[in-house]
Amino acid sequence: MKHFSKINLKIIKFISVYIILIAIFFTTISFVPLQKVFDINNSYSRLIAMVSAKLLTLLGIPAQYDDRLIILPNITLKVVYGCNGIDAAIIYAVAVLAFPAKWKKKLYGILLGSIAIQVINIIRIILLSYYANSGIHFKEYFDYIHLYAAQGLMIAISLGIFFIYLRYAQNIKQNIT
Repeated sequence: MKHFSKINLKIIKFISVYIILIAIFFTTISFVPLQKVFDINNSYSRLIAMVSAKLLTLLGIPAQYDDRLIILPNITLKVVYGCNGIDAAIIYAVAVLAFPAKWKKKLYGILLGSIAIQVINIIRIILLSYYANSGIHFKEYFDYIHLYAAQGLMIAISLGIFFIYLRYAQNIKQNIT
């Protein structure tokens, strides 16, 4: 029974730290006075639009970027919060921070996991751009896929990458003991 209560306390601690950190991170990113000094969300959206447009061009789809816009021959898409992948990376990074592990493991986990999330997000943007540019035959489905399925997929991917991190953190921990 003592073992069960220790596990419950660890779970409660993880959830509590996660909720506190997620509130801090999302409040910070949307804090207007801070945005006036450095708007990380819009800056990151511009970066994602630029990278996506350059990759689309490399793949043979003429694309340009302007600020947060991806300008394609048949459509212009705007990369905004929720599309830029920063929310998925925050959800993941906060989970890593809340999980009890050594700081070195946390830093590696956050770095590698966030890179993986961003690579997958850029692939998602490229696929959506390709689909949108090629002529949207089923516009009502595009909006659903873009707004709900793709966003849900990114959150699920963040969770999946967190599970990979858990395995990594626990394997190293087991090797030490």
